[in-house]
Amino acid sequence: MQKREQSFGIQMLTVQPDAKPKGCAGCNRKIKDRYLLKALDKYWHEDCLKCACCDCRLGEVGSTLYTKANLILCRRDYLRLFGVTGNCAACSKLIPAFEMVMRAKENVYHLDCFACQLCNQRFCVGDKFFLKNNMILCQTDYEEGLMKESYAPQVR
Repeated sequence: MQKREQSFGIQMLTVQPDAKPKGCAGCNRKIKDRYLLKALDKYWHEDCLKCACCDCRLGEVGSTLYTKANLILCRRDYLRLFGVTGNCAACSKLIPAFEMVMRAKENVYHLDCFACQLCNQRFCVGDKFFLKNNMILCQTDYEEGLMKESYAPQVR
């Protein structure tokens, strides 16, 4: 049975002045700060809840942490260590699991590779593009290709 990823929320709470101080799961000392973090059903000093790889403070990085193999990780390091990598459909180079990508049907592209494969026009979010014979095309090149196809002699 394969173990799935575990992602957990992080809450920042204000310590109530009249409340009994809670113990930190990281350093085992009492939390006397103004704020504390609650994650994995435990309480933490802001400085004690850190990524096991890069030491970033998880309360500052976001509201989610990941656990696997007894490690507490930020999203980037979780994906770097355990994420699935693939290859870019345009350049065939490896795409790390944490990198932002563009997708067209089942194809995945580096952001820099997501461009018309004839004229190299880059696309922005919302731009119209066409996928023909597994090639990304801008509207101009797509329409020019259609025109050439319609005038091409029919081979029988």
